[in-house]
Amino acid sequence: QVQLVESGGGLVQPGGSLRLSCAASGFTLDYYAIGWFRQAPGKEREGVSCITSSDGSTYYADSVKGRFTISRNNAANTVYLQMNSLKPEDTAVYYCATGSSTKCSSWWVYGHGMDYWGKGTLVTVSS
Repeated sequence: QVQLVESGGGLVQPGGSLRLSCAASGFTLDYYAIGWFRQAPGKEREGVSCITSSDGSTYYADSVKGRFTISRNNAANTVYLQMNSLKPEDTAVYYCATGSSTKCSSWWVYGHGMDYWGKGTLVTVSS
């Protein structure tokens, strides 16, 4: 049974930082691409970042480039999203997801190829 559990969300002031974790069970994430997505209140879900298992390549939405960093710890079966210089527009429920591929789809920002999703963790950026 594939399961993904996000953690690390919370309330942070603009300019602050948070690190989100995505813990995997039921499979070894070493062999699968993992993506982070978010959905802000009243908005559609959008892709934030994706990391491959084939070579560790990373991809980011333009809105978070230079501020967010995705990484993995295979020994812990966990993927992380380090979020720095947070802005109010980063407020959203953040989800991690995976599929059956070692690579991130060219359409990963839309969740293409992602078959398993966590329940999400809420990030609120406000003063």
